[in-house]
Amino acid sequence: MTNPHPAAAPAHLPGPLAAPLPGHLPGPPAAVPPGHLAEPLGYHRLARTSARHRWWRPVLGTLFLAVTYTVVTVLLYGLASTVGAARGYPEAPDGTVEFGPRLSTAVDLLMLAVALPFVLLAVRWIGRRPAGTVSSVTGGVRWRWLGLCCLTALPILALTTGAMLLLPAGDEPPARWAGWEFFVPALAMLVVLVPLQAAAEEYVFRGWFTQAVGAFLRSPWWAIAPQAVLFAAAHGWGTPWGFADLVVFGAVAGWLTVRTGGLEAAIGLHAVNNLLAFGVSAAVVDGLKSQDTAADAPWQLVPLDLAGIALYTAAVLWLARRRRPARTAPAPTPLPPFPPFPGGHPQAPLPYTPAPGFPVPYGVHADASVPPQGTAPSAPAPVAADSAPGPCPPVGPSDSPQPPVT
Repeated sequence: MTNPHPAAAPAHLPGPLAAPLPGHLPGPPAAVPPGHLAEPLGYHRLARTSARHRWWRPVLGTLFLAVTYTVVTVLLYGLASTVGAARGYPEAPDGTVEFGPRLSTAVDLLMLAVALPFVLLAVRWIGRRPAGTVSSVTGGVRWRWLGLCCLTALPILALTTGAMLLLPAGDEPPARWAGWEFFVPALAMLVVLVPLQAAAEEYVFRGWFTQAVGAFLRSPWWAIAPQAVLFAAAHGWGTPWGFADLVVFGAVAGWLTVRTGGLEAAIGLHAVNNLLAFGVSAAVVDGLKSQDTAADAPWQLVPLDLAGIALYTAAVLWLARRRRPARTAPAPTPLPPFPPFPGGHPQAPLPYTPAPGFPVPYGVHADASVPPQGTAPSAPAPVAADSAPGPCPPVGPSDSPQPPVT
């Protein structure tokens, strides 16, 4: 059965058919809450997409991330040392258990990768927003764009890594091939764990820290600079050249994140760079035993590394102009309030008011309730001629009302 009056739509529906319900008073227009952002949000501002955003949430989330990661890694290292000692692994000079180059490298990579779920928990539980908003402005990882960035980084960084191997070794002894029996299992382990380690570092520095600072400051550079310095400091204080190289790496990765609207470009650069570096170390004898990090790089390697970063940045920007990945997310829009009800009780049922020309149901009037079953309905009250809504058709075969059926 079709509605004889389609224009009588609920007042909270949008469009030209929206009309107040009988008995409703039209409400005021939706007020924009204080601090509401009307413009689209860049990646560094995505912490403000949540309607429950408060200034203390990024601060509390940073404390949660630091404390939980520290506690969990200490417990995991303790567990690994206990298991290693029970299985007869020797003790290293620093008091830790020596698992061997491959297994020790795997443990170190896992300890870094474990930070990834804590970032997602901080975004979801403390930030009160979808966990995918730390990945990109679309609310998740853009896998095709990530794969394209990885394929772009592979030939560029392979070229600069090969050029680094051609540099004179100085006083160091010549490198010796580790053998296929060592290299193949080590490479398989690196292919699985290095992307997780690189992604975890990107989610912490280019993801959480960038958005935590961007929640307070509008300019992206104020969010990019602190995380770049923290990223370099997390690798240790090596040579000035190595530290400066890491700061530039972190700044470029942060800028690409904001420029492309997600972590995919930074993850591609970081994962391919680390995979090539660890792969070269696994190919030589005792290469994975080295405790040096990128912060210990000599000045001869820094120009080549910066050249690779610059070429990759130019290639990604060229691809971004062709692919046009999303760079911003729409600003949150407040929902309009429901029109007020008479007497301020939205749960109270509205009195039935017939529309002009619409037949009044049997026994129901605008100013009377339905009579209980088993009683004869009272005669309708006389209605003035000038206020009657319209003619009422007969309700039965005769002009007199029929008794209700029990």
